Amino acid sequence: MRRIVAGMFVSLDGVVEAPDQWHFPYFNDEMGAAVGATLGTADTMLFGRTTYDSFAGAWPEREAAGGEDAGFAKQLGDVRKIVFSHRALDLRWRNSEQGEGDLVECVRALKRDPGGLISLSGSVSVVRQLLTAGLLDELHLLVHPVVVGTGMRLFPEDGPKVPLRLVSSQTFTTGVLNLVYAPADTPAEAGYEEARTHLPQE
Repeated sequence: MRRIVAGMFVSLDGVVEAPDQWHFPYFNDEMGAAVGATLGTADTMLFGRTTYDSFAGAWPEREAAGGEDAGFAKQLGDVRKIVFSHRALDLRWRNSEQGEGDLVECVRALKRDPGGLISLSGSVSVVRQLLTAGLLDELHLLVHPVVVGTGMRLFPEDGPKVPLRLVSSQTFTTGVLNLVYAPADTPAEAGYEEARTHLPQE
């Protein structure tokens, strides 16, 4: 079964909206390698409409410009891109198509199809739905040492409880934390009576 990996730029207060306004000062070779390890190795990408519009409005032009990021832009253009939206879309970036039917069922079927890694970058609504449905294999969070204050957060206040386990962690020289999580079993019920046994004893 194919693996699905999602990557998100996150502020210290959990904001994921408009990272172009706050995360670039922290983008270095370490972060570039972390991003490339998922986006650069996937053969399929999933998008919500807003994130797709952002990518499609920038990367084709960067590929055409032939600058130092043209190679990575070509990689993004070459992969299969599936966009989820409640309305019909005009998708002009090559290898793009609109997901049909229910998002969760569409992705569940996609995981069973032959192929390689499936990745997401951003697309908060899609990540939330796949995480809740248990379809994400890994969630990569690049936590930036900045408090943004306002904006959409990755996890809504009224969202469901989703247990995760930490797979790996790395601290970049910029102070960014590269945290990789995977689904976990629901932990056993516990309260203060269980917790206090782990407190320092006199």
